[in-house]
Amino acid sequence: MPDMLEQAVGWLGDVHTQHLSRAVEYVRGPESVELSATLGSTRYELTDDAGATVEAKATDFIVAADELVLGGAAAKPQIGDRIRLPAGASVLVFEVLDLAGSGHWRPADPFGKALRIHAKQIDEETP
Repeated sequence: MPDMLEQAVGWLGDVHTQHLSRAVEYVRGPESVELSATLGSTRYELTDDAGATVEAKATDFIVAADELVLGGAAAKPQIGDRIRLPAGASVLVFEVLDLAGSGHWRPADPFGKALRIHAKQIDEETP
């Protein structure tokens, strides 16, 4: 008998993809793939060399794990990968980053069907 919770997580992922996502381009070097991503955010703390703690916020892209395919193979996010998000007449460019030593992505559900990728906006391109 199939796991009902895993089926529910799959169904919810499909709902997010259909109704709560935006098309983005995931880029690693010369390889890229178009994904449907639900946007989110994660707050984290950074401590500078003087010992001051600063709170920061990363933009998160929640994507289906099985859609992240680069060069014909399933991939996991890597620090430095880029995510291009169309925004009106421009494109916002984000870079995958490590959250103060706690990682640059994590599973977004208990079964790893979705990935929560942490990124920071680094550029805005206009045609």
